[in-house]
Amino acid sequence: QVHVAESGGGLVQAGDSLRLSCATSGITLSNYALAWFRQAPGKEREFVAVFFRGTNFYYADSVKGRFTVSRGNAKNTVDLQMATLQPEDTAVYYCAVGRAILSNVRNLNAYTTWGQGTQVTVSS
Repeated sequence: QVHVAESGGGLVQAGDSLRLSCATSGITLSNYALAWFRQAPGKEREFVAVFFRGTNFYYADSVKGRFTVSRGNAKNTVDLQMATLQPEDTAVYYCAVGRAILSNVRNLNAYTTWGQGTQVTVSS
């Protein structure tokens, strides 16, 4: 059974950094896309970044250069390192996995298993 769970959210000030982690079980990362999405109040869930089949990384333009996806220290975990956070980054951040293909990695419908989400709040 596939399972994912996020951790590491919290309240920070603008300009601070924060690291989220996504722990997975029941999958081999080289066979899946693992993506981060976020949803701010009153807005649609949007793509943030993806670790594609254990090799490639892709980012939304809004976070490129500030956010970095990497393998975590623990087995089958993937981290999202967020730097220079801004109030507009405030959202619930979700980790999701699925057998996405390159053409739809940014589409939330490509992901079949989701975590419960973790709140990130950036104060100005």
